[in-house]
Amino acid sequence: MLPMSKILVPVDFSDRSVAAVHYARNLACHFHSELILLHVLPPIPYAMGGFEFGGVAVTDAFAERMPEASKELDEFLADELIGQKVRRVMLEGDPAQKILELAHGEHVDLIVIPTHGYGPFRRFLLGSVAAKVLHDVDCPVLTGVHLEEGPVLEAAAPRTILCAVDLGPQSGKAIAWADHMAQEFHSTLVVVHAMSLGETHSEEMFDPEWRIALEERIREKLDELLADTHTDAIVTESGNPAEVVAATAQRFDADLVVIGRSEAAGMFGRLRANAYSVIRQSPCPVVSV
Repeated sequence: MLPMSKILVPVDFSDRSVAAVHYARNLACHFHSELILLHVLPPIPYAMGGFEFGGVAVTDAFAERMPEASKELDEFLADELIGQKVRRVMLEGDPAQKILELAHGEHVDLIVIPTHGYGPFRRFLLGSVAAKVLHDVDCPVLTGVHLEEGPVLEAAAPRTILCAVDLGPQSGKAIAWADHMAQEFHSTLVVVHAMSLGETHSEEMFDPEWRIALEERIREKLDELLADTHTDAIVTESGNPAEVVAATAQRFDADLVVIGRSEAAGMFGRLRANAYSVIRQSPCPVVSV
């Protein structure tokens, strides 16, 4: 069974946070998880320590903000979370660092955090906090530019899960996580591998024997990785990884994309290096494992 005893949701009380909590709540209901809502107040920059505005010292204003923020956190979606096991945590410091510390200290199983992007440009943006969390945290992270657009009740019950692999060190872990998730929700599981054209020499790409040999190697590796899974479809395509993943997700009408996250590159692609692009272009939320 997929471990999901604690789900962490960093919140800033925005509409994006509301959507993230809705998604996390539905997952928590299914897995009987504890939901941890975290709000972090960033510190006042050292250079502003003695600055006054309107006759009120900035430090005094910040001191007043703490109890106000605590009250806002206590009241945030309180009615919607009645009956849910919820813990609300208020911290002060660098937001990304505090998220990481709490996730590690509490042995969190999943972090749900929206990307930072607005309007028509949101597909090109990934907030610095979300980016740092994705880069440094050990546990899976669910994020995406479409969290606020997903159906509230059905968002956490994916009908189709797409697992994108680069055949690198984290591919097995990503496939296992996606397979467990698919079994939990009786979802269709599709696995896609994208080989970046930049990984090969142009003359090799037009050599039929070379392509056949490469495809055989890819298939052997995929068969090895998928030996103990219940995979419904396997897709292998050449092209930009983020574009291939996005197109495949649209083709299969995926509700969730799962990718591996590691420092090392795969044999035939660099999905790790394209993780941010995958998240930005994906038509549905993405879990990086």
